[in-house]
Amino acid sequence: MKNLWSPWRNEYITGFSTKKEKPKCFLCHAAEEKEDLREVVFIGNEAFIIMNKFPYNNGHLLIAPKKHIDNIIELPKSIYNEINDLIYLSIKALNKLYKPQGINVGLNMGSAAGAGVPGHLHYHVLPRWEGDTNFMMTVADTKVVSEAMEIGSIRLRDYFNNSSD
Repeated sequence: MKNLWSPWRNEYITGFSTKKEKPKCFLCHAAEEKEDLREVVFIGNEAFIIMNKFPYNNGHLLIAPKKHIDNIIELPKSIYNEINDLIYLSIKALNKLYKPQGINVGLNMGSAAGAGVPGHLHYHVLPRWEGDTNFMMTVADTKVVSEAMEIGSIRLRDYFNNSSD
């Protein structure tokens, strides 16, 4: 049997049993952080783009408001508009840098809808390729992500900082 090593996933897996107190929302932490977080690729006025730390594919992005808001209806129009602008820019960036064959854009509002962070609204922008769901996902319940988050965040941050859009 061959082994696939992805030690960065251990933080996610062990987090289920080791966390005793309720952790601060990681999206709020990213929005408030004064120093650069490697995951954050773009910060707007009221919303930001962050790499998904546990991605389904290379280039998996999350777009969230800086405010801890859990329902799209509660978003002020200015934040709603900025999020949509960031979705648009994210799609352009992913198309240029990753050349996907398709892109999923999704919002899961509330835990019943599958939200992993039910208290903080966020969109997923996820590049897709034919065959990216293969035997590894189907049989072994394992996803192979070929690019380190650090590399992807550098590429995307550079795109957003130097793009004329």
